[in-house]
Amino acid sequence: MNNFFQTLKNIWSIEELRSRILTTLALLLVFRIGSYIVLPGIDSQALAAANADDGGLAGLLNLFTGGAFNRASIFSLGIMPYISASIIMQLMGIAVPSIQKMQKEGESGRKKINQYTRFLTIVITGFQAPGYIAASVPESARLYDTPFWWLTTIVILTSGTLFVMWLGERITDRGVGNGISLLIMIGIIAGLPAAFFQEIIAATGPEGSGFVMLLLEVVALLVVIAATVALVQAVRRVPIQFPKRQVGNSRQYSEGARQYIPLKVNSAGVMPIIFAQAIMFVPLYVAEYTQSESGIFVELANFAGLWYNVIFFIMVVAFTYFYTAITVNPNQMADDLKRNGGFIPGVKPGRSTAEFLDTVLSRITLPGAIFLGLIAILPVFALQAGVKQAFSIFFGGTSLLIMVGVILDTLQQIESYLLMRHYDGLMKTGKLAGRASTFGMAG
Repeated sequence: MNNFFQTLKNIWSIEELRSRILTTLALLLVFRIGSYIVLPGIDSQALAAANADDGGLAGLLNLFTGGAFNRASIFSLGIMPYISASIIMQLMGIAVPSIQKMQKEGESGRKKINQYTRFLTIVITGFQAPGYIAASVPESARLYDTPFWWLTTIVILTSGTLFVMWLGERITDRGVGNGISLLIMIGIIAGLPAAFFQEIIAATGPEGSGFVMLLLEVVALLVVIAATVALVQAVRRVPIQFPKRQVGNSRQYSEGARQYIPLKVNSAGVMPIIFAQAIMFVPLYVAEYTQSESGIFVELANFAGLWYNVIFFIMVVAFTYFYTAITVNPNQMADDLKRNGGFIPGVKPGRSTAEFLDTVLSRITLPGAIFLGLIAILPVFALQAGVKQAFSIFFGGTSLLIMVGVILDTLQQIESYLLMRHYDGLMKTGKLAGRASTFGMAG
């Protein structure tokens, strides 16, 4: 415990780190306050009554926005339009030569792509905003239902999404961690206490399963969290060797240093889950906008349905491979290794090294992608086992993966600040991913 408080003291003593943490907390507070500001012209009490039993995929979307979706907040659409725009731009980077050229231009190309992503976010939000109003804001909750009210509400929702996007970018630039991921995580965590409290009441009530079953649920949740942490942290260390080098003008030679390239089992991180979830929101919008009671979109909008979970699992696996392919470049790693005079024992430098790394990466990504997909659909099994809807969402799935991934990533950044200042890290007896001495990062 003394070491823990000493670590907190070390964190606070680093001025830059302290400033970044306070900036992050301040921007997250702004996001949470905005999620409670209801759109003008909406009766919040009538809206709360209409959404009292809202669940399924709509409830999951409400979870991602920290409750703003059901409250008809100015941040109701959250960051998901920006995520959808990012997916489209990355897909275009594969098929459109001009986008591919931008990706190779370095920082200037990245800025251009970010600008196009922002413009595309406005377009997507412009389509989603009227669908959200029509499907999620009943007529009984609309104090005004005029064309001018619709226009102003659409503008406010679009501006809210752009402001949330701006908050995420500012957190990334001036705070700690990935801003977009942190905004999603803080929305998820905001609903955890209430969901757990409801689960306690349901389990210990007259018709509940009892305290023993509640304890088993908590133990099972801890096991899933441990498995998720293991997935996020797991790496395949590929040994590399550097030749002996002459030291100065003498005939002394330094021993060849053996280091490692850490290829992560889950190089894509949490992004495949976010991407897949963003696409799975499309059937929800279509089903609610058309108000259909049957059909393929209704089936795909059923959070607990078979087809939703099968397609969701396949998309998570596919996006894991896709995102790994665009973030980890074996050819670049092989070129860097050859340029520095290093080599993988038993593998020729150059093209053979790139092919070897690509083969290893493909093999370790498969079990990682399958395990990621299984965790993503785990809440449905928890729901079938008797866990309440609100708490089952945290019982693995998207919520848990995002929380674990984002928290570990943020802790790793704080760890790096501490180590640069020659302080003990957050994990004195263990190591966060990336703390070990390695040749380079995999992604």
